[in-house]
This record gives sequence, structure tokens and C-alpha cells, in this order.
Amino acid sequence: MPELPDIVIYVECLSARIVGDTLQRVRLGSPFVLRTVDPPLAAAQGRAVSAVRRVGKRVAIELDGGLFAVIHLMVAGRLHWRDANAKLPGKLGLAAFDFSSGTLLLTEASRKRRAALHVVRGEAGLGALDRGGLEVLEADPAAFRAALQRENHTLKRALTDPRLFSGIGNAYSDEILHRARLSPATLTARLAGDEIERLRAAACSTLTEWTERLRAEAGDGFPEHVTAFRDGMAVHGRYGQPCPVCGTPVQRIVYAENECNYCPRCQTDGRLLADRALSRLLKGDWPRTLEELEERREAGRAGGGG
Repeated sequence: MPELPDIVIYVECLSARIVGDTLQRVRLGSPFVLRTVDPPLAAAQGRAVSAVRRVGKRVAIELDGGLFAVIHLMVAGRLHWRDANAKLPGKLGLAAFDFSSGTLLLTEASRKRRAALHVVRGEAGLGALDRGGLEVLEADPAAFRAALQRENHTLKRALTDPRLFSGIGNAYSDEILHRARLSPATLTARLAGDEIERLRAAACSTLTEWTERLRAEAGDGFPEHVTAFRDGMAVHGRYGQPCPVCGTPVQRIVYAENECNYCPRCQTDGRLLADRALSRLLKGDWPRTLEELEERREAGRAGGGG
């Protein structure tokens, strides 16, 4: 799912192209992408764009007259900038937003069709889509602490909860926790003051650095290769590869449709976090430490060679 750095770059690139232009029409490739009926989609057409905003993980196109066209990309949704009146892709195309300067395409590489378009009226309508999470880059230490400890969850869950923190998802939470040298399974209520500040600093530096990096990659173009797995990430999507800090193989916990990646040496004092599916399968045989894991691997290699 595109997260804060990706959405910021989308907003910047769109702002440079469509602010001051007029949304001439919207073509739908799938009727299910439109999740609102009042105001009607037709009401957005023919209005000039006054701004483009980020609302959490959403892109909000502000139109004259107080209307907003709000795009939520979810997991597999992506935006593409094409020449004016570009054809909507048959299988992946969900919507096309036509401007005189070009066409913005919304696509989704998934059959589940989770990406969504809302047309809402006024700041109240836009606010109803905002989950209310803290903007980390704008928050002081006290506000960060309050948001983090509002509920007692694991750090991984807290960072990815849009009611607590805005714009952080599966990928950048892994990177933040690795930089902060904190276990994703640690409960927020158990963090000491210096650990909270370390986490805040890691969140700010990680989000800022990746935003700057993606901005440099986009240049004067449009971001066409938005992905959760990027070269240069420390742990996310790097299962089995060496941690860039200590060289220990990155481990992961798989749950639902997501996974959590971490370095056991840097983040969990050498302890392996139990994956629920593997724990049920292996039961008492689940290795608890890196040393046990290596012993199992060595035994397996020896057995295979015999």
C-alpha cells in the first residue's frame, strides 16, 4: 500500500500538473470504484482544481465550490499521468480524470478492487474520511507519546493504526522499528521515555529521508514505479537477507495478508518472534533464538548430506 512518502510525491507531482486546470470529465472503468452518490460524480466535472492534499493515505483533489474528489489507493491501486484523453486500461483501469493538460489514470492490479473514489462536500465531508491519526512530522514529543500510548498495543500495530498515526503502513513501520532498534512485538505501555523518543526520532528521519529519496527519483516526471519493496530498505521485504547493520539474516512474521520484517540481533536481543502459523505447526520445536535456528539449519544440512 502506498504510504506517506509515496502519497506526498503523488500530491506534489499532481499539484504541479493540475492546480489551476479544470477537471473536464471523469470516466469510470468500474462502477464499484465510486463509493458515494451525494454529491453526484457529475457535480465534480467542469470545476477548476484549487489544491491537491494528502489525507492519511488518500489523495484529495480540491475543486472550486468546496467539492473534493478523494482517491484511496488501498494495496494495489496506483496513479499514472498520461497525455490528454488517454485510453483507460481494460483490465486494470478503474477511473480516468481528464484535464486539458493530461489524464490521470487510476488502476488497480488486483481482482479484489479495494481502491476507492469518494466525492464529498466541504471540509466536513473530507474530515469524515480522515481516520484522525497524528501527523508524525508535525508533532512534538508530547503529542507523539500521547498517541503512542493511547492504547496498549504492539509497536507494529500501533504504528500502522491510522487512528493513532497518519500515513504509516506495513513497509515504513518495519523500517522505523529497525532504525529505532525496537522489537515490533513490544507493547507500547512498556516503553521507557528514552525508547519513545528514539522511536519518534526514527519515525521522523525514516519518513523524511524516504520522501526526499522518492522526490529525487521522480524529478520532473511522475512516480510510475510505486512499490512497498524498494532497494535500500533495511528489513522490509528482505527476509533471509543480511541486516545492513549487523549482517544477521532478516526474519519475518507472516499474518493475514501482511508480514512483519525485523532483525533479531538489532531489535529483539537475538530472540526469534514466533510466527503463529509456524508455531502451530512446529509447536514445541519452534526455535527461540538465533543460535537454535542455526543449529536446526546445520542439522538439516547434515541430514541432507547424509
